[in-house]
Amino acid sequence: MFLWQKRATERWLSANEEGLQIRVGHRLTVVQRPGQRSATLEVVCPKKEAAQLAHDFGGKIEKIPRNWLALCEEARERPALRIGRRLIVISEARSPNSAAREMARLVIPEGMAFGTGDHATTAMSLRLLERMTRPMAEGWSFVDLGTGSGILALAARCFGAHEVVGIDNDPIAVATARANARINRIDRIDFKVADVRTWRARGKVNVVAANLYSELLIETLPRLRQYLAEGARLILSGVMRTQELEVTRALRASAIRIDEIRRRGKWIALACNNRPAAGSHLR
Repeated sequence: MFLWQKRATERWLSANEEGLQIRVGHRLTVVQRPGQRSATLEVVCPKKEAAQLAHDFGGKIEKIPRNWLALCEEARERPALRIGRRLIVISEARSPNSAAREMARLVIPEGMAFGTGDHATTAMSLRLLERMTRPMAEGWSFVDLGTGSGILALAARCFGAHEVVGIDNDPIAVATARANARINRIDRIDFKVADVRTWRARGKVNVVAANLYSELLIETLPRLRQYLAEGARLILSGVMRTQELEVTRALRASAIRIDEIRRRGKWIALACNNRPAAGSHLR
């Protein structure tokens, strides 16, 4: 496998990011750091596809070493990411400070792709998941569509989910998610390679997170709707602001209530409820 990587300005992202998402789906990782105007784009893919991306969009490609998962575990430390009252995401195992000792910790190495919590869509989804599950008794079920690094599935187990499934159509993403589960000594998560268009749940689900580009999200909504338990909660991300109206129309057409819309930069995340009602809370 190879890594395609490119540094991009905000103007370049505005012109090209949507086209890249349509082309490579959730495999596109956009890493933006506070105080920096440019971002790093990364896609892990076969050599031929990486070469074509470099030809069409510029950037560089490099071969990923076979032991890249082990190397990720040794990657440089990044600032801790605090998620509400109950979770801190860090890049390497270390002793927590006194203020964080009562919070669960997730170690998500600074990897080559698939999401560490830094991207706006992942961070917003984590915070929505933490807040909406506070009143839930332990034992609820969770499905993570487009699981990537598995960070949302792992967080769900920390928050009390009993049955957790993580779906991704990329075998490397699933391997990364399983490795992150081993690093954190978290079990009872079924990470599997599958297409969200054809995947079937074993029963009704209490909470679903879907980090998918908008076209795929809209396509899968009618199928996803049948797996939601009454009053189930739904977290949707991977949606750009320019696609907000299209997605909200599809949700209302599927009789899914929009409880909250969060906006950060060019991205939005939606908290929804499987109880149809008019209106939504915007933030």
